[in-house]
Amino acid sequence: MEVRGSVELRVLAGRKVGGHAAVFNQESQDLGGFVEIVLPGAFSKSLASGRDVHALLSHKDELILGRVSAGTLALSEDSRGLAFEIDLPETTAGDDVLTSVTRGDLRGASFAFKTPPGGDRWTQKNGMTVRELQTVELHEISLVSNPAYMNTDVARRAMADLAVCPRLANARRWLETV
Repeated sequence: MEVRGSVELRVLAGRKVGGHAAVFNQESQDLGGFVEIVLPGAFSKSLASGRDVHALLSHKDELILGRVSAGTLALSEDSRGLAFEIDLPETTAGDDVLTSVTRGDLRGASFAFKTPPGGDRWTQKNGMTVRELQTVELHEISLVSNPAYMNTDVARRAMADLAVCPRLANARRWLETV
């Protein structure tokens, strides 16, 4: 089963983008009669397994942005959720992603996974069916325009944002002269 999650997406140094492909303890949009909540630790077994997770654009295999085995995708769980960092390729897709994230047009992420036996729990809450993801087998993350978890936002960070620190501003000026 594939479920779309959300991110805080940001431009890092160079051609890197990063954020969170899933945020813990937050309800998704209605996924067809139920909402979903990703619990802390849901990705830990999958990440520890060494699975070769891919980063895609809009869940399209032909638009690969990075992968764990190539060292171009880094994934980890932090206190907020499933964190990622992608070193974008110098391809049309990579260029498009960098431009779209920088402009604020591309604002979300998603994740595709399989739930192993016992990996989820279904309950009722205020008349709504709730699926809690306790353990998942992560297959891929994708940068998307319409994520299912709308409670996160996109932030952009670039060298210009660092100008508030005099030391970093001086370093930036030096880099601009080389």
